[in-house]
Amino acid sequence: MARIAGVNIPTQKRVLVALRYIHGIGPHHAREILKKVGITEDRRVSDLSDSEVIQIREAIDRDYLVEGDLRREVAMNIKRLMDLGTYRGLRHRKGLPVRGQRTHTNARTRKGPAKAIAGKKKVTK
Repeated sequence: MARIAGVNIPTQKRVLVALRYIHGIGPHHAREILKKVGITEDRRVSDLSDSEVIQIREAIDRDYLVEGDLRREVAMNIKRLMDLGTYRGLRHRKGLPVRGQRTHTNARTRKGPAKAIAGKKKVTK
């Protein structure tokens, strides 16, 4: 199993798909990396030589912000917004949707499970 950027990538998948297991690398960046290194997209990870894996690892370390560093930067950006007291920071702090979505209904992913309201009766018709 090849280990790139601290992640064990699956050996039976195509390299283009396997690189996407690394946080911060999507389809576009995976294609760019393979083009820089000179590996075709349809090769399997198990078919790569050690030198090719090292080339991929070096290309990622040199040109992309991935895994822990990326997560840290995103967390710092959110913390900065919260410290400044911006509207987006307040929404993060309260655990509500940040990008303008409605909250009267929906938004259960951000708000968590629905809480029962005491004393509210169901209306029957």
